[in-house]
Amino acid sequence: MPGKELIGKEELKEIMDVMETGVLMRYEFDTERKGVYKVRDFEDAFRAYCGVEHALGVTSGSAALVVALNALGIGPEDEVIVPAFTFVATFEAVCEVGAVPVMADIDDTLNLNPDVIESLITPSTRAVIPVHMCGAMARIDEIVAVARRHNLIVLEDTAQSCGGTYKGRHLGTFGNMGTFSFDYVKTITAAEGGMVITNDKTLADRAEWYHDHGHHHDPALSRGQEKHEFIGFNFRMNELQGAVGLAQFRKLDYIVGEQRRNKAKMKEMLSRLDGVGFRAIPDPDGDTATFIGFHFSDGVTAHTVQKALGENGVDAVIYKDNAWHYLPNWEHFLEYKTMNPRKYPFLNPSNKGVVDYNRERIPVAEDLLGRTLFIQIPVIVSDERWGEIERAVTAAKTVLTA
Repeated sequence: MPGKELIGKEELKEIMDVMETGVLMRYEFDTERKGVYKVRDFEDAFRAYCGVEHALGVTSGSAALVVALNALGIGPEDEVIVPAFTFVATFEAVCEVGAVPVMADIDDTLNLNPDVIESLITPSTRAVIPVHMCGAMARIDEIVAVARRHNLIVLEDTAQSCGGTYKGRHLGTFGNMGTFSFDYVKTITAAEGGMVITNDKTLADRAEWYHDHGHHHDPALSRGQEKHEFIGFNFRMNELQGAVGLAQFRKLDYIVGEQRRNKAKMKEMLSRLDGVGFRAIPDPDGDTATFIGFHFSDGVTAHTVQKALGENGVDAVIYKDNAWHYLPNWEHFLEYKTMNPRKYPFLNPSNKGVVDYNRERIPVAEDLLGRTLFIQIPVIVSDERWGEIERAVTAAKTVLTA
């Protein structure tokens, strides 16, 4: 795993800065905190790194999606196009704001296929959420171009590709807003945490106000005296999260650099397997290298390789079999099992579209995800571990040639 591999004295130092003040909340208590503002510092550093005007720390990557969707004004009667291959939170966030997620197919990048967007647009379509899965980018410029032609909002889900770029520009900066996750197994971690970024001040203000009960954070007024534009909720990142996130952020470029070196070595090993191919990456220079995706001609061969690798200590995931990253496997979702007894938003009379999550609608995902394996790339790999990986690949090669 990436960021959590490197938790150490740097994170402890930032946490102790907070603990010495006793102020764990992001806002107020300015005298007591003695100039220590870890969330604000994390936001400022992340904003500058991405080259955007605004960044807002929130409690999780899932919360980042909900905050962004609310800031963008997405809600009941709206449809949002989302790729079938993503973590369940992307779909959950759309449902959380009362909109209906529309399932879209992928392409050979294993991300949203820009060529299918137009066929899914209805009078209710308001937005599209491209997800940069497993460390590498979607064809984001093409997706944005289609969205602009149809006056659609673009919200980038960059939870799994923090630090990635496309043609020299950071992922998360192409759409109207971008979101990131800092949970325990992400490129950098704050234990939990997320970030929302944008260049639009109006959207930034709406996100900031919404994530803290509608407060305007006017330094001249107390929280009880501020005016409120609208009702919000509590998605505030706390100072301990900010402290860990800030320390981890300073390691981001190192993490990505080490993953790229390790991925290149892993790819050289896997290239020895007969019939292997590799995931298409539109801009290899911008790949964060958190995963390596490699495929075979059919699912039987892919599962044979998966078994051989697993028996020799190397875990490889076939996401068509995965319970949390492929929509057709979410039985609770397919049965509209929301917390609302009326199965809102799916059966909301105000939603005009037809909800259809049948596998037949995503033939590329059904094919590619059934014969593609993913191995997560660590930051730290010992010589002993490289030896184990070498033996596992050799075992897989032996099985393939038997």
